[in-house]
Amino acid sequence: MNTIIKQLRTIPLLLLGLALSTSASAQQTLTLKDALNYAVQNSVNVRKAKLDIAGGKFKTEEIRSQALPQLTGNAGLTYNAIIGQQVVDFGGQVQTLKFGQKWNSSAGVQLSQQLFNQTVFTGLKAARSSEEYYNLTAQMTEEQIIELVANNYYQVLVSRQQLNVIDTNIKNVKVIENIISNQYQNGLAKKIDVDRIKVNLTNLQTQREQILNAITQLENQLKFSMGMPVSAYIALPKTELTEVNILPQFADSLSLANRTEIKILDIQDKLLTLQRKAYVAEYYPNLALTGNYTYSSQNNTFDFLNSNPKAIGFDASSIGLTLKVPIFNGFLTRSKIRQADVNLRKAEEDRRQATNSLNMAYENAKIQLKNNINTINSQRQNVLLAQEIYNSTQNNYNNGLASLTDLLDTENSLTQAQNSYTQALLNYKIAEIQLIKSNGNIKSLLQ
Repeated sequence: MNTIIKQLRTIPLLLLGLALSTSASAQQTLTLKDALNYAVQNSVNVRKAKLDIAGGKFKTEEIRSQALPQLTGNAGLTYNAIIGQQVVDFGGQVQTLKFGQKWNSSAGVQLSQQLFNQTVFTGLKAARSSEEYYNLTAQMTEEQIIELVANNYYQVLVSRQQLNVIDTNIKNVKVIENIISNQYQNGLAKKIDVDRIKVNLTNLQTQREQILNAITQLENQLKFSMGMPVSAYIALPKTELTEVNILPQFADSLSLANRTEIKILDIQDKLLTLQRKAYVAEYYPNLALTGNYTYSSQNNTFDFLNSNPKAIGFDASSIGLTLKVPIFNGFLTRSKIRQADVNLRKAEEDRRQATNSLNMAYENAKIQLKNNINTINSQRQNVLLAQEIYNSTQNNYNNGLASLTDLLDTENSLTQAQNSYTQALLNYKIAEIQLIKSNGNIKSLLQ
């Protein structure tokens, strides 16, 4: 039942991927949630991380096989071109006797089973911990992809809003161009004014082309980070990048229990500890159960059938215990253990650095959010003021109370204010993503 439910949940994503990859004309509206879910399912890095999970399971099976019975078959065929002789003393009379036949054959099986091997048993524990490590690594890869795609997504939205600003300014400048052209034809304006407004319009159109190219590149980067074909057509909703008025609630201290990075460090510590135990286990004796069965046949001709009266066949079997006791290996094991101790101490330093880094990222995210909310509020007021100044200057220019230079300056100031406001929104969204990640809730963006 759970498998069926998972398959049903993936149907919308599969249909979305099919529509995006096969449609060359229709555009698919892609919300942030859609983009993130698509990326989690189709990102190459995420898929490779999931393959690592499968590889870790196979590695566990490989190590587990060492604790299972080992059965080996063997067969051999020997032709004695010259049969060896032995000198035998029979009561002072020395004689030479040949031992063996021209053709010898044998076939058998050997069985061994580890009864006590601390190295193998420790390896089994490490293998199971490795599976958990690969699961956490895959989870961290998903979180990194979510962060990357979200950042790319908002960058596309900001560039599109900048394009809207340029389009509005081009529209306004074209209105002014028509007014000045009519005034020039009626002798009320100078040719230099007409030329200046044309230069300004050309500059705006050039900026528009640059923004269009930047949007195309950013969209390609977004699709690439999602694992989507770059040739797919997408459209982002205009209402996704909303205004911000209030700050989110900040926790007094950062809880690292939910951070995947800390969980991975926990598993790494466990693996390093098990590695040290595996080295210590090399001091322990190994005990194994062994058994074998062999059937041999000898004949002077290439005929080993039991029906051949000249063929001599016999079998043999044995069961025993094999005990291996390490005595001295040149301090090899001791050196391995000391290296493992060094790695454990390095892991402690990595944990201290990682903890400090995560706390720093959280504090920086809070500072960025506070600064950005102030910037957004200031830039919002600045845009309103710049728009009011532009409208007033345009009215004065139409009435002959302001120069063209004043009008163009206020138009440029309005453009800068609008772009600064949009950039402030982007900075806030990126800082917000960092804060969500710091709390260990980056996957909440998928919901």
